[in-house]
Amino acid sequence: MTADGIHSATAAPEVASSAGAVRGKLLDGGVRAFKGIPYAEPPVGVLRFQRPQRRAPWSGVREAIRYGATAPQKMSTGPASDLVPNVIEPGDDYLNLNIWTPEGARDLPVMVFIHGGSWSIGSGAIAGYDGAKFARDGVVLVTINYRLGIEGFVWFGEGEPNLGMLDQVCALEWVRDNIASYGGDPDAVTVFGESAGGMSVGTLLAMPAAKGLFRRAIAQSGGAYHAIDAPSAKLVANRIADIVGVGHSREALVTVASERLLDAQLQIATEVARHRKRFGDAGANGLAFEPVIDGTSLPALPIDAIRRGSAEGVDVMIGNNAEEGLFLFAPTGVVTKTKRWLLPFAARRVGLPAFEAVRVYSASRPDARPGDLLSDMFGDAIDAIPTIRVAEGHPGSYVYEFAWRSPAFGGELGACHGVELPFVFDNLDSPDWAALTQGVGPQAVADVVHRAWVDFASTGDPGWRAYSTADRAVMRFDIESAIVVDPRPTIRALWEGRR
Repeated sequence: MTADGIHSATAAPEVASSAGAVRGKLLDGGVRAFKGIPYAEPPVGVLRFQRPQRRAPWSGVREAIRYGATAPQKMSTGPASDLVPNVIEPGDDYLNLNIWTPEGARDLPVMVFIHGGSWSIGSGAIAGYDGAKFARDGVVLVTINYRLGIEGFVWFGEGEPNLGMLDQVCALEWVRDNIASYGGDPDAVTVFGESAGGMSVGTLLAMPAAKGLFRRAIAQSGGAYHAIDAPSAKLVANRIADIVGVGHSREALVTVASERLLDAQLQIATEVARHRKRFGDAGANGLAFEPVIDGTSLPALPIDAIRRGSAEGVDVMIGNNAEEGLFLFAPTGVVTKTKRWLLPFAARRVGLPAFEAVRVYSASRPDARPGDLLSDMFGDAIDAIPTIRVAEGHPGSYVYEFAWRSPAFGGELGACHGVELPFVFDNLDSPDWAALTQGVGPQAVADVVHRAWVDFASTGDPGWRAYSTADRAVMRFDIESAIVVDPRPTIRALWEGRR
């Protein structure tokens, strides 16, 4: 195992494109890897808090054998922090991407992965996201880094908003212009992501600047609801400015060192979670950093834009995991400690009528503990119901549910948020996923899941029939994968008119 990957490697032939020439690695199985390729100028100095600028072509041959710098961030802490891997590599040149492609590739489908992390942590530079298995199966796989937290999403109501999202657009433009040199077809790009990466996919479907940059989209545990209005963005931005002791403007914030902003980032995230009513939409969503509906770069809440046809011409696959909320509630012990009297309050918190919700959820799982029902409510609010709404708003979408249960935390972790990732990348043997799967993820499930992602990127058809309000077909991935028609209909009916 190498320091920055999971394969042995030797020098790979050089690749030249309009961006410049690079030299990568030749991995086992005839896969070429190119890492740390910059797609935009470093967002520092005069470019800090500015729209990304495409990287000027370089002369000579650039070494692309190691992952590059990652976006400024601080490692998360807490019981769930070790479940999904992360790495922090300091450096200004962090708007970069990584590519895996088969030797001799030509006109292959391309997949561009957007990592999650609440738009405040994470990177495309971890071994768990290694794309060699996609390349093995005839796909050019790209992972990207983009600006996070304050640097990527703060907005005072002036200047360019949604810088982190515009970074993603800039990376997709780089792919459009250069991926043919790596054997990819720029007209057959699939963008996919998980958690905030999946929400990013939903946002890209609504952004005019992203139109035409991808042909297909996969949103994993991320719908199209996580965006905030301008007043909410200003509330968050002004509070950040107060925390660091500067005026309420981008120009004032530019003078603050990155390390100080990272401390403020942790503080504002805590405040938004604890004092939700103070921060408008951000408080309601529970995230300090989200795309902003400014009317231009993001004209509307993504789900509303999708319903009006913003994703026309794009094939969409979307899904969630069967027990999303257990990612937070199992490691903290909440799932075993929750008392039934708390459930009406939880129902109100997610926007449901308290006692009707408790009745319906209890009837849907008669043997479930209160903590399981609590987890279901939050998982539905954040992931499962938004999945349905996107599928309803974009006819012809394909819907899945990942149901394999991890044995971690004494079997309590279950089919939690993020557990599908090692199966999607077919990287069950990566140490990065050991805590999440306990090393016992079934290869047979990975074979089916990974193939569905490859097939969708290649043909637009993952292997099951599309979702419709008349049929509501969902592919449930588990030890025995099968189509389920309208799973949990009473829960779906409870949420009608909400979310």
